Amino acid sequence: MTELIARPYWYLRHGETDWNAQGRSQGRTDIPLNPTGIAQAEAAGLLLARHWTDHSPIVRIVSSPLIRARRTAEIVADQLAAHGAPRFDITFDDGLMEVCFGDEEGKAMGTWYDSWIAGDYTPANGESFAALRERAVAAVNRALTPEGVPLIVCHGAMFRALRSAMHLKPNVRLANATPIWAEPGATPQWSLTALT
Repeated sequence: MTELIARPYWYLRHGETDWNAQGRSQGRTDIPLNPTGIAQAEAAGLLLARHWTDHSPIVRIVSSPLIRARRTAEIVADQLAAHGAPRFDITFDDGLMEVCFGDEEGKAMGTWYDSWIAGDYTPANGESFAALRERAVAAVNRALTPEGVPLIVCHGAMFRALRSAMHLKPNVRLANATPIWAEPGATPQWSLTALT
């Protein structure tokens, strides 16, 4: 199992979509932000600008190419630039795309996540949690390799995989558009700080 490079990073799940609001599994289905999600992305950008000196400042933005993450990253970059941060170009990494939930996409979120994470169940035509974890770690390691702290704009199931790689309980739902400061600790377990 590949391990995360022990460097801190910012993580931001995309803003809300209609499928989020309806409690449906999105996976790779390319659903856009809804008006709430746009407002959430604007608020996240403002939060990151206000807390610019609380942790290491962002030096680059790396995003999933799916439209909900891409648009969130664009809005955050606009907000940061409007409040004194550098104007960041956004790099897109296909490895940051959300998990493929196969036949479960578009359906109500079920109770199978624990079984999926444990490796006992994978949705038909979907991606296993182990495969997602390897892909997520590889993509985040690419973002962490250059000097400085990246902002990674991504997805909820991806963060479950990263939580596993950070030696944290994986099946924890991440709120839409809440900036998270992820920092390696002295033990294998990382610490997470949410901006609110």
